Amino acid sequence: MNDAATIRAKFGRVAVLLGGTSSERAVSLDSGRNVLEALRARGVDAFAVDGIAALREELKAGGCDRVFNILHGQRGGGEDGVVQGLLDAFGVPYTGSGVLGAALTMDKIRTKQVWIAAGLPTPRYASFRRGLKLQPIIETLGLPLIVKPAHEGSSVGVTRVYAMSDVEAAIELAARYDGELLIEQLIEGDELTVAILDDVALPSIRIVPATEFYDYHAKYIAEDTQYLCPGLKGSAEVELRALALRAFELSGAHGWARVDVMRDRAGRNYLLEVNTAPGMTSHSLVPKAALAAGVDFETLCLRILATSLGEVCA
Repeated sequence: MNDAATIRAKFGRVAVLLGGTSSERAVSLDSGRNVLEALRARGVDAFAVDGIAALREELKAGGCDRVFNILHGQRGGGEDGVVQGLLDAFGVPYTGSGVLGAALTMDKIRTKQVWIAAGLPTPRYASFRRGLKLQPIIETLGLPLIVKPAHEGSSVGVTRVYAMSDVEAAIELAARYDGELLIEQLIEGDELTVAILDDVALPSIRIVPATEFYDYHAKYIAEDTQYLCPGLKGSAEVELRALALRAFELSGAHGWARVDVMRDRAGRNYLLEVNTAPGMTSHSLVPKAALAAGVDFETLCLRILATSLGEVCA
């Protein structure tokens, strides 16, 4: 699909949904700007829409034929099923996962429950709310631990806990965000991610931050984080991609996503989460994996847009 007129006719007028009011607004704005520029460069009649309220008005006016959803997060983001339900109600097609896949994967605890029921590996965990007793949870899971909000992304509100004296501060930070908290076994080893495009797993990426952890700074700001692609070799890479794709499918996700995994020092993989509208910034991982597979950024954006047609775009 290289002819601009053909592309324009096939996709119609495309709203690039970005920004919003979630905790990941800044990342979404950056992602959206990049997507908008790439689509326009390929001849797509694309325009920006900032947030759900503006999208609703655009839908009522009949101003778009489809939506490229690059909102991140929940509660004003586009990864919790709300936007998907709105678009379904108006009958407007959109990129990526539907209501079920978006809502389930935004809830890390329920996603883990689905994986566990299917026998897939994920770190041991407990859900936590104020009023519950922490000590039994710590004793059951053991240290070190990860404490995080169950419904946020981009490493928002995440703390690694190595001593009991650090638990309360970790709870306080995570509790700034809505919903349950996830207290999870900390897997020490390599952090990997597998991008899914057209329901196919791309080469994995092993993330090597210059500092000890791959936190918000390392993800979106630092220039010294290393990204090794593919992250593994031989049968280990094949097994990792197969695991990520199975996790994606069981989560009800569709089209494209990113599956995050930890690999311990014994070579065992543990599923962490699925991101159904992952970042598309200069530091983001899906574009890096796609490029390693021979797919440049503009083509990647077109192929993601094609998921709104229910087809693969070459």
